[in-house]
Amino acid sequence: MKNPDALSCLLVGTSIQNKIKNKKIGNDRSAVNVDFFKTGIKDSFMTFKQQQHGTTKNDNFLDKYSINENNENSDFDLDAKALRNKYKIRLYDGDETLPNPISSFDDFIEKYDLDNNFKTVLKSQNFDKPTPIQMQAMPMIMEKVELISLAPTGSGKTLAFLLPILSHLKGPRKEGFRALIITPTKELAEQIQREMNKLYGKFKINSVVLTKSNLIAEKYANQDDLACDILISTPQKLVNGVENNLISLKNVQYLVLDEADRLLDDGFLEQVDSLIGACSHQERYTCLFSATISSGVESIAKSFMKNPVRIVIGSKNSATETIEQKLVFVGREEGKLLALRQMISTGFNPPMIIFVQSIERAKELFHELVYENVNVEVIHSERSDLERKNIIQSFRSGKIWVLIATELMARGIDFKGVQCVINYDFPQTSASYIHRIGRTGRAGRPGKAITYFTKEDAPFLKIVVNVMRESGCEVPEWMLALKKPSKSLKSNKRKTISTLPSYDKQKLNKKRAAIAHSKALKQSKSE
Repeated sequence: MKNPDALSCLLVGTSIQNKIKNKKIGNDRSAVNVDFFKTGIKDSFMTFKQQQHGTTKNDNFLDKYSINENNENSDFDLDAKALRNKYKIRLYDGDETLPNPISSFDDFIEKYDLDNNFKTVLKSQNFDKPTPIQMQAMPMIMEKVELISLAPTGSGKTLAFLLPILSHLKGPRKEGFRALIITPTKELAEQIQREMNKLYGKFKINSVVLTKSNLIAEKYANQDDLACDILISTPQKLVNGVENNLISLKNVQYLVLDEADRLLDDGFLEQVDSLIGACSHQERYTCLFSATISSGVESIAKSFMKNPVRIVIGSKNSATETIEQKLVFVGREEGKLLALRQMISTGFNPPMIIFVQSIERAKELFHELVYENVNVEVIHSERSDLERKNIIQSFRSGKIWVLIATELMARGIDFKGVQCVINYDFPQTSASYIHRIGRTGRAGRPGKAITYFTKEDAPFLKIVVNVMRESGCEVPEWMLALKKPSKSLKSNKRKTISTLPSYDKQKLNKKRAAIAHSKALKQSKSE
């Protein structure tokens, strides 16, 4: 099939099915099925599905990191090159003098002569063996090699920078903030704080998430009497504190940008640049972590870093291999809601996150699902901090089965048990896709990601299929041959999410118009 028209291919049935169904991949790792099946609507559904063949539990991406009692020292005899090859650790812009990766946490503790607190904490938290990003990033941070780290979602990036920083700080001091961790969202900042709390018992190093209330109440600018060592914050709150002399960053020696690609894009760049300038310590060390990064962001990062080395785990800008990825063709916009309702009615494994394009669409979908006999909630930036916190806690505890979310929840938030992610609205960038589906399949657990697409979404297919291919899925060549979508296409507004008949919609709109007209008349008379 040589470059067939994209839309016609989406609607052709048996011919494509017979050519692609059960086609084996060269190394027998996976195969692709193209299934067409009928639902309550006239449109067909098209699914590209990655399936594992002949794999065992330890073949999964992160299951390798769990120690087998009979094979605990299996990596000890490997040299640095062999260890990097085994775990797909790639280094760029460095040389042979770079620190070797560690093969175990014991290796890390012994190599850097750390006290027993590290071993006790790691054992208490069931951290048996370092993940690939931890293997390479931890020794680099210990030896202050500045780095740009790219690793799949859920691969242990937070611990990779927390443990070395705790080692460098060597206990609490009243010298002000000595480490700064910047994140794009409050939810991610609070998650890092939870990880710090797990480590606090042994190290007694104080950390704080900057909020509007504690910025005003605490005297963070008084460096001589500040018993807090690590500051975790979003950019805007911290900029406000620095500009109003409520906080000082002059003693920051360790700077971490988590979700660096988001922090260095147009939305945050000016604020982050200001904060980097405020971290004026002569020996400041900087490291960046993310699951995705563009060459443009990399160039920006190199402008304020000292000869950074880039670490890439697996393929650049790819999803973890523990996620089963599906593309489901639903015909029209209305097909999404019908497909989702069918999935709910026939049974699904909660918890599940559903991503939509905007706050308005999140609200609309919530109102459509709230009576579907499932525990559903919606989270977005218009909800208060307390509401968002309570929703996240309820989702973690299992009280909420289905969480409807915007891009707010796509980054960094670690929900360990999420079974499925649904991209109700097609992601507009590969980074968005990777971060969204990264809410499942974390820390070696299997997960499922389903992406709905309509005829209008067809130009965006290449965004997702490139990621799928890098993650081990085989996709049809005609999809890979599609052109990238233009910026003007990305701004198209989607139809309202609703199953209300058009006649009822007209009645409702007329009623709203009449009410608005009546209010306007009353207001004009009162004036």
